[in-house]
Amino acid sequence: MPSIDLTGHTALVTGGSGELGRVLCRNLAACGAAIAVHYHAGRERAEAVVAEIVAEGGRALAVAADITDANSVLAMRDTIKQGLGPVSILVPNAVIQYQWTSVLEQDVADYESQFRSCVVQAVLLAKAFVPDMRARGWGRIVATNTECTMQCWPGQSAYVAGKGGMDRLLRVLAKEVGSDGITVNQVAPGWMISDKYRGEGAIDDSGYIERTPLPLGHRGEDQDIANAVCFLASDLARFITGAYLPVCGGNVMPAV
Repeated sequence: MPSIDLTGHTALVTGGSGELGRVLCRNLAACGAAIAVHYHAGRERAEAVVAEIVAEGGRALAVAADITDANSVLAMRDTIKQGLGPVSILVPNAVIQYQWTSVLEQDVADYESQFRSCVVQAVLLAKAFVPDMRARGWGRIVATNTECTMQCWPGQSAYVAGKGGMDRLLRVLAKEVGSDGITVNQVAPGWMISDKYRGEGAIDDSGYIERTPLPLGHRGEDQDIANAVCFLASDLARFITGAYLPVCGGNVMPAV
């Protein structure tokens, strides 16, 4: 039976200490990859993820970087290469958080931050890590997008502007690096249940489900996103590139 085996690969997950990032790290490690857990300010959380992976027999390290700064990204690349080897699986997952409001009320700085943490991050990561993938003749880029890119609900403008720009950039990149054995895909989560919501006890998601409504009738979990990322990072998905894959219970459905 086909299985997901990432042994011999090093994966970088940006925002690896966050709600979704830590689950991505754990699952990629469970598939055999060595894991670079990126963080910006959450050092203790990142080190906790590393400790979990190492306790399970995996290899991991925590690495700090400003993913919107070229020199910081290059320094991160060198640290990972020295500690774990060249990155062949890249998961751009980090994003700057901000308060959502209407277009007329949203600060212009919020649009700039979303552009930098979505588009600029993807550009800088590609410049830093694709050359090693090319040298190996194998690489996987699996970015975290969002169902919001297709929803465009009121209040989402800065977020969807950044993620929408990232989507188009990565589609171009997929065409530019495909002949080098590198695939470039995106997973678009819905409003998933993560540790944050589990810790709050009962989750009132009736409004979300009623407004959608979700064809599957319930919200997904962070594990569902990790499953999709691990699949796209593996050779099971070797002929898939340029894809925007919603993992949202059918909330949004790309059409042809």
